[in-house]
Amino acid sequence: MGKKELTAQCLIPVRLIYLAGANVDGKPNFIEIASGGILSYGPPMFAVPIRHHHHTLKGILENWTFSVNVPSVELAKEADYCGTVSGANTDKVRDCDFKISYGKLETAPMIDQFPITMECSVIQILRTDVHSVVIGRVDGTYISEELLKEGKPDFDSLAPLLYFAQKGEYFTAGQSVGKARSIGNELKKS
Repeated sequence: MGKKELTAQCLIPVRLIYLAGANVDGKPNFIEIASGGILSYGPPMFAVPIRHHHHTLKGILENWTFSVNVPSVELAKEADYCGTVSGANTDKVRDCDFKISYGKLETAPMIDQFPITMECSVIQILRTDVHSVVIGRVDGTYISEELLKEGKPDFDSLAPLLYFAQKGEYFTAGQSVGKARSIGNELKKS
């Protein structure tokens, strides 16, 4: 199989959509993100890249906290809306009819309708030419009771919102290909 060199780029075709949230001047605001993600499981840490001029970043810098809100596919319109308008010009919480709650950090607004939410305290901010990569420690994780089975997360009924960058469209997860950390065992030599 031959390969052709392209311009340098982050060519990851499918990305999980989430909304980063922060209180800006005391008011909750959210921005849609389709990059960043988990940095560490122990301690749990999350990275959120936000362009320097975005309104939500202002709130993160004010409080040194933020939230991560994972929408289901049913909330695609609201997630998309939060990525197309600025909280400096409109109240996204009102426009999307979001119900907001706070955890122990008290300044990281979370969207109740989203099945998974996390509140994070900022550990570090890395500035690149275009983005501030906000690195946060996950201090609280919350999940909708419908996604719990015997007290543990069960994602069989979750339809996460995914962004297919090449097509500029949203999708959700498809069929299973095989069990992770297992299907590769067929290639192991005895």
